[in-house]
Amino acid sequence: MTHVVTLIPGDGTGPELAAALETVIAATGAPIDWERHDAGLGVMEEHGTPLPEHVLESIRRNRVAIKGPITTPVGHGFRSVNVALRKELDLYACLRPSRSLKGVRSRYDDIDVVVVRENTEDLYAGIEHMVGDDAAESIKIITRKGSRRIARFAFEYARRHGRRKVTAVHKANIMKCTDGLFLSVAREVAEDYPDIEFEDRIVDNMCMQLVQKPELYDVLVMPNLYGDIVSDLCAGLIGGLGVAPGANLGDEVAVFEPVHGSAPRYAGQDKVNPTALLRSGVLLLEHLGEEAAARRMEEAIAAVVAEGKDVTYDLGGSTGTSGMAAAIARRIAG
Repeated sequence: MTHVVTLIPGDGTGPELAAALETVIAATGAPIDWERHDAGLGVMEEHGTPLPEHVLESIRRNRVAIKGPITTPVGHGFRSVNVALRKELDLYACLRPSRSLKGVRSRYDDIDVVVVRENTEDLYAGIEHMVGDDAAESIKIITRKGSRRIARFAFEYARRHGRRKVTAVHKANIMKCTDGLFLSVAREVAEDYPDIEFEDRIVDNMCMQLVQKPELYDVLVMPNLYGDIVSDLCAGLIGGLGVAPGANLGDEVAVFEPVHGSAPRYAGQDKVNPTALLRSGVLLLEHLGEEAAARRMEEAIAAVVAEGKDVTYDLGGSTGTSGMAAAIARRIAG
């Protein structure tokens, strides 16, 4: 069966990374038909929005998409396309696996931690306003429904992938209503999974623990803001955002993406590291049930990065984006 997948190249270096993804996935033999749609800065003038309705229609129809990085203006301009996708498609779970790759410079060499981040509420709900001229207020929303479904997602993920433990991360010692609700719901859900160890950690302590003894942790589940911060910390443990994959998942739709920026100053230079998008492509193949193709792709990425020859400058090589993708494709082909 051929899988039709919406491909959003993104802007900045996104189109080059998307081309690398197409090259590598084609080499796996996975039966994928790409339905390409543009979003971001490049479509603002024509459509008046960075996320045109026809892009959303394509994702809803195909139920699966992968996107390159899209620029979000800081402090002005349009709201993040990533945030808009999550809200429009109810992509309530952000999945951020952090697994070490041999050949990537890091202080650690055996990291394997998965962050499950609630994606639709908390302070990221965007309910904020000015109070007079000299104060601003943002409202933190935590619901029983949102907490229950993200906790259940984390435990189901752990069970499906043979993981041993789920840790709920919170600040319930201070925010007793909001984070207190999140923690109490996580504890309730944990009772349905006696085969999986459950514990909780206060978020500031969690950050220290991840730096000191990351080997103690497995699957971490947490509200939106903490998830945004802790997932980047975990990416730092494996060498940075350039090698960290990501996925945004709901009950009906899945959107895969690297979580780094679009690096517009490098656009068109065939220079940037494609690893994060390629590893997101591995998650895509797994989601589609193309397990054998996913394993071939994952092993080829690891082999090329470990060899350190046909890799981009940040990995110690002198090969471009397309050259690294070609090397990985050759490795898959044998």
